[in-house]
Amino acid sequence: MEKFICGNDAVAEGVRLARPHVISAYPITPQTIAVERLSDMCEDGSLKADYMHVESEHSALAAAMGVSSVGARAFTATSSQGLLYMAECLPYASGARLPIVMMNANRAIATPWNIYGDQMDSMFLLNSGWIQVYVEDAQEALDMMIQAYRIAEDKRVMAPVMVNLDGFVLTHTYELVNIPSQEDVDAFLPPINLEDQVMTIDNPKSLCISAGNDFNFEFKIKQEQDLTNSKSVLEEVDEAFSQAFGRKYHGLLETYKMEDAEAVLITTGSITGTTRIVVDEMRQAGHKVGLLKLRYLRPFPQEALNKALEGIKAIGVIDKNISFGYEGTIYTNVNSSIIHMETPPKSINFIGGLGGRDITKANIEEAFQKLMSGDSLDRVQYMNVRCEQ
Repeated sequence: MEKFICGNDAVAEGVRLARPHVISAYPITPQTIAVERLSDMCEDGSLKADYMHVESEHSALAAAMGVSSVGARAFTATSSQGLLYMAECLPYASGARLPIVMMNANRAIATPWNIYGDQMDSMFLLNSGWIQVYVEDAQEALDMMIQAYRIAEDKRVMAPVMVNLDGFVLTHTYELVNIPSQEDVDAFLPPINLEDQVMTIDNPKSLCISAGNDFNFEFKIKQEQDLTNSKSVLEEVDEAFSQAFGRKYHGLLETYKMEDAEAVLITTGSITGTTRIVVDEMRQAGHKVGLLKLRYLRPFPQEALNKALEGIKAIGVIDKNISFGYEGTIYTNVNSSIIHMETPPKSINFIGGLGGRDITKANIEEAFQKLMSGDSLDRVQYMNVRCEQ
């Protein structure tokens, strides 16, 4: 079935199909529509779940942790300052290996106050132990809600998943979205079964023990190894999803027209679609340009990224965030990866889109032109900035 819906609606449809037991919700623009739709579904009976309207974002994740600790499937959503308010809970959830799924509507953080979309919020929390995936459109948003539960609940993974949508550009934009049948989703995503890993009255466990310097290191190394090894599970789940529903997202990353490319832009989220159009137009004009869509930032796909960039002369990383005093966070991660290549490509960081500023086709073409020029340019370039400070 196809519906003309916005990204928030697509998230709600995907969550409904995943059959969570509890939704813990606190509204914050621009994710509010998603939890409102889920409330409607609980009210009309199309989703048989308990809906908890809690008093804060911190409480929303704390409630989801309690739900998950007893083996139930939990969902919550947030954005911007709300995600930062949850920050204390994020490492608790990942350290306790709770397979929670959360939607984050990427939005600028204060100050100055701004409700529009950039990726500053989630980039703050890359070190929290959560899997982080960034989606391009509403269809991918819906599909990733379903995939996320299968990934999180895999015994080889047991990690919470944050599905990131660009605020307003995706959350509020309407598109034609294919909604799978409940029967097909049930066949792909079985009921949650964590009997040997959850708390019960007959089999009590502690999920927040104290571990000093004699054991704490080993706990964290185990968590790191499992998150790193989850890359194979992400690929498996995407392939299984493709077999079941006919839509494939190429796992950790997707390449576009890179076979003979000399200059490549690396993107995340909704700017990927605009960049793809520019690649097509520049290809028609005879320029050897390509696109790499980075879907997962945690776990970071180092091996797949380096393999995809073999033979590329120059890369640009588009960051809708900035780590003040240095550069964009994605650029830092990409450079840390390509340094291990035999012949690393030249790299430039293009920072743009902060506070919802448009990144236009002209801006993207200009970035490609800078990559192809061969000129010695500053490591960091600002896209569509009105003045230099």
